Amino acid sequence: MTTNPGRFGSARQWTRDHPLASDAVLALGALVAMVVGSFANPHGTHGPTFGTRTPGAFSLVLMVIGAAVLVLRRRRPRTVLAATIGLSLLELTTGEPRAPVAMCTVIALYTLASRSDRPTTWRIGLLTMAGLTGVAMLAGPLPWYAQENIGIFAWTGMAAAAGDAVRSRRAFVDAIQERAERAERTREEEARRRVAEERLRIARDLHDVVAHHIALVNVQAGVAAHVMDKRPDQAKEALAHVRDASRSALNELRATVGLLRQSGDPQAPTEPAPGLAVLDDLVDTFRHAGLPVKVIVQLGRDRDPLPAAVDLAAYRVIQEALTNVRKHAGPGADAEVSVVRVGGSVEVTVLDDGGTPPGPEPRPVDEGGGHGLLGMRERAVALGGSCFAGPRFGGGYRVHAIIPAG
Repeated sequence: MTTNPGRFGSARQWTRDHPLASDAVLALGALVAMVVGSFANPHGTHGPTFGTRTPGAFSLVLMVIGAAVLVLRRRRPRTVLAATIGLSLLELTTGEPRAPVAMCTVIALYTLASRSDRPTTWRIGLLTMAGLTGVAMLAGPLPWYAQENIGIFAWTGMAAAAGDAVRSRRAFVDAIQERAERAERTREEEARRRVAEERLRIARDLHDVVAHHIALVNVQAGVAAHVMDKRPDQAKEALAHVRDASRSALNELRATVGLLRQSGDPQAPTEPAPGLAVLDDLVDTFRHAGLPVKVIVQLGRDRDPLPAAVDLAAYRVIQEALTNVRKHAGPGADAEVSVVRVGGSVEVTVLDDGGTPPGPEPRPVDEGGGHGLLGMRERAVALGGSCFAGPRFGGGYRVHAIIPAG
């Protein structure tokens, strides 16, 4: 046996789009049920019988008015409940035989309970139950212990309980949906944040690799072009440095791009990321390019090795700072690199004297500097540290980074 859930979904959607029409259909159904129920006699000789009694004209009028009022049950729930209670009280005190006009009150009480808070439901529900049942027992034509009086108490109580249960379930479903939507937004924001962080990290690596090696290639190519005719041996040596720098750039680019490969792509290089262990090789490339560099490293042999992220960040800061010295400092500039472990942090300092005379290109400044300075700061900040770059008093430039080693 199969069902078609689309029909039920369409019906629910229609009731949401046409609330007044759906309430009119409900009111018509309630009127038919009340009229049919008014022909039943619960006090037959052998139990309840149907068609043995006829409702009075006044009871029929009350049933029609009560059903008509139910059309506005969702727009004016309190007013509709008050009106149906009044009609029910008239029927309970004057109707003989009694007609089920109280069914209108049951529907109105359910509607109010499903659209208000629990304290309001308890207050109005208890008042309605006690009021209708008390009037039916004390002022009605039937004995106080008649089953119709007990039925009024039971039906109104069930209406209030059912309405409160529907309201609680609706609030629970809304809360689950809100949490699901918030979780989805959080996941999307977290994914965008991680993508942005990874993009910045890759951009920093690519910038450091390209800026460093291309700057060296540019310098050595210029030297080779300058001495090609007069000193071919020195030109060959400069071209050899160009070849080595370009090969190193290709290797580091291959390693960086390899991080972006998928699992089914060709195998990426497995060589480790550069760090302070190869600092001498980095400094030698600048020395071959004509930049004298003095290096001081004091990390403490009895201390724990630096974490890989800290080691790479320190290396990249030195690489970018020396690249800026080679690009922007004047001829004859000297540089000094110091890496010192102080407490729980690593302090990286790169100094230069600016050379004489100053270079033709302006030195980058700390505020709004180029991507190299921004990359150094981002690396340090990402690890909980800081980085400052600016001119020195008396000439030259200074880059100072503090990177926590924890």
